[in-house]
Amino acid sequence: MERTVLHVDCNKFYASVECLHRPELRDKPVAVGGSTESRHGIILTKNEIASRYGLVAGEPLWQARQKCAQLVVVPPNFPLYMRFSKMARRIYEDYSDYIEPFGLDENWLDVTGDDRTGEQIAQEIRRRVKAELGITVSVGVSFNKIFAKLGSDYKKPDAVTVISRENYHRVVWPLPCSDLLCVGPATTRKLNAYGVYTIGELAAARSDFLQGLLGKNGLMLRAFARGEDTSPVQHMDAKAAVKSVGNSTTTPRDLVDDTDVKVVFTVLAESVARRMREQGLQGRTVCISLRDKNLQTFTRRHKLAAATDVSTEILQAAMALFCANYRWGAPLRSIGLSVTDFELEPCVQFDLAHTQEQRERAAKLERTVDDLKRRFGNYCIQRASLLGDTGLSRFNPHDDHTIHPIGFLTYVRVLALYNEEGDIRPVKMEWEERWLDVDRVLDIRPAASLRSGGAGLRYTCSIAGVPTYLFLEETKWFFELAK
Repeated sequence: MERTVLHVDCNKFYASVECLHRPELRDKPVAVGGSTESRHGIILTKNEIASRYGLVAGEPLWQARQKCAQLVVVPPNFPLYMRFSKMARRIYEDYSDYIEPFGLDENWLDVTGDDRTGEQIAQEIRRRVKAELGITVSVGVSFNKIFAKLGSDYKKPDAVTVISRENYHRVVWPLPCSDLLCVGPATTRKLNAYGVYTIGELAAARSDFLQGLLGKNGLMLRAFARGEDTSPVQHMDAKAAVKSVGNSTTTPRDLVDDTDVKVVFTVLAESVARRMREQGLQGRTVCISLRDKNLQTFTRRHKLAAATDVSTEILQAAMALFCANYRWGAPLRSIGLSVTDFELEPCVQFDLAHTQEQRERAAKLERTVDDLKRRFGNYCIQRASLLGDTGLSRFNPHDDHTIHPIGFLTYVRVLALYNEEGDIRPVKMEWEERWLDVDRVLDIRPAASLRSGGAGLRYTCSIAGVPTYLFLEETKWFFELAK
């Protein structure tokens, strides 16, 4: 049986969710990006209106504003995007148990064996996401994951593209090599230098030539171009192994000496170690990455004698790497720190300066600090070394995401009944200090509010004789008058 694979891509995901929740932005050019003041000044994504000005992801905000003076920049709200990603996934689960995420906004689905065609399922998913979540998706349909991904990129927004065995020569092969998954800028330049510009030319290239040019990746890309990808879509319950835990930051000012660097590494090490402890991980290799004001990058890594999740050990390794390898030529603008090579049952090896008792004491202390931060906030307890330059140390990489209020939703208190099956039925709504009866519920379905913003379970009701939409957004209720 021929496989049927879908790739669903939420269009301009971050920007679309922001415009949904902030209706005043819908007719304006909008970009999601870091604040210029804190120097996280690049575009993560933008809406369709902003795209018309030629703005691209990764572009500095100052440059984007030269193209579009009216650009509205909003900070990223990752908890909100995660919630919408989960709601989209719940829709996909109605069609398959084989769902493999590719970032927050993209998923592969294997719908092989369904009585409907892949295109029919794709169109239904497209319509449901638009109606229930208020955002649009593009869906690629094909017989393998690579071509399905190409299909979702082929036509945007709010579109379905089918790439079959009968049409892929016509649809796929004329596209540039860079459109193929796993072909980055460096690989594109290498292929172009030898006259390989399109996916069709890549498919026709000799295997010995590609292996000599790109190694084993050359053979893999040739197979992709020829439609020979056989990689499965993972089951929805499959858990990908964590390969590294890291944080990075663009600093609020240039770092000019080792003291500045240590302050930032201290904050990053605490965050990385805390995240590792939350996942029960201990790692052997510490990695640092640096970028100076001229945008030159520098990376180094070091393998420890024993796996660790203790921030002081990670910090010591990071600073040792930095001091031994970096030579100050230009001020630093961004720093990253990560730990990899995780061990499930780490063996313990100590030198004369570190005993088992010392390490257990340090680990216990850090777990206590974790508990305090969870209960009272990230800044309830800090190292004294960080207090000397709070402008540099006052950031929270563990959960440093801005959650801005949703101003256009009118949240209300609702009395509701829950039955044994977990169904929820509203019976009263409080409005202007009065409790109004929900006369009847006419319809219940997932839906987005395109007027007020937001999405959830929508109850079409009559409240005190007035046709009303009540929305249950996770644990909160909001309403709008029905059209």
